Amino acid sequence: MKINIKRISKSNIESLDFDNIPFGKAFSDHMFVADYKDGEWQNFEIMPYSRMSMSPATMVFHYGQAIFEGMKASIDAEGNPLMFRVDEHAERINISAIRMGMPAFPKDVFKEAIRSLLCLDKDWIPKNEGSALYLRPFMIATDEYIGVKPSETYKLIIFTCPVGPYYTEPVKLITAEKYIRASKGGVGFAKAAGNYAGTLQPMKEAKAKGYDQIMWMSEDFKYIQECGTMNLFFIINGKVITPSTKDGTILKGITRDSFIQILKNKGYEVEERLLSIDEVVEASKNGTLEDVFGAGTAAVVAPVSEIRYKDLDIIIPPTDTRSISIMLKKELNGIRNGSIKDPFGWIEMIDKQEVASLEA
Repeated sequence: MKINIKRISKSNIESLDFDNIPFGKAFSDHMFVADYKDGEWQNFEIMPYSRMSMSPATMVFHYGQAIFEGMKASIDAEGNPLMFRVDEHAERINISAIRMGMPAFPKDVFKEAIRSLLCLDKDWIPKNEGSALYLRPFMIATDEYIGVKPSETYKLIIFTCPVGPYYTEPVKLITAEKYIRASKGGVGFAKAAGNYAGTLQPMKEAKAKGYDQIMWMSEDFKYIQECGTMNLFFIINGKVITPSTKDGTILKGITRDSFIQILKNKGYEVEERLLSIDEVVEASKNGTLEDVFGAGTAAVVAPVSEIRYKDLDIIIPPTDTRSISIMLKKELNGIRNGSIKDPFGWIEMIDKQEVASLEA
């Protein structure tokens, strides 16, 4: 395995205001590209971030074979880039690929591509609290063919972008009553582009009513699944509860799993189970609903301030009273930037010698 590297002639970093980073709109200097053809992945290359040229007949435009990942990298006080749970992200993109009839990508190449990009674009990693370098690996079908079948060629690209906080204020949710996001036997567990496309019109309708996101429900609109950009956690009468991912309708979030491990490591009991909206309503009425928050790579922790269910407004206690979610955000951000010891083996540091070898 060899990744050919073509460096940008002049960095665009001077165009970025690190104190005011818009989420998902500023892009770093380089990207990784690989092609799948003749039954194998090949043409591994890092090149300057650039536009793509594609035929109108490219299959991804017509039949939706497209998947992606969302990852974050940080930098420690000594200036060393830090990768977070990169092996789990490599595994998850392949889980998505297989479900969508696409080829798995070699994990060692995926990891080496991430390392190389972080070495080349180390200066793009923000140092401000709550900021990070967001990495977006994605895979698309590239056959130029109009016909319903799996493509025989694919392209995988990884680009990066410095980001600030995804949500700057607590979010307001409205429960789904008309649309569903995923059903058993479907693709809800995959990070498939179509999963997100199907949520956009419902989200527009929710925003028109004054809400930030939809809280997706099961097919019978009884059990809570997830939010549009996040898994969900509820704290009821001191117990931490998050909807189970066992039926395949919910994304197995890596931030979600990280929180579960942190909580268990600190002695909290975590319940992964079916959670009905009726149970949340009852907890709100009897005063035992202590916290609701979203968990995701982009958002990290997103406090929920309100949930609209039919004609009922479920108001969550003030954010400054929510000791568990405050702890989780501080702990995970600290592990990611190296200021808190990592007891789980999630962080991989790229030392200065490796960075220097690629910068040379």
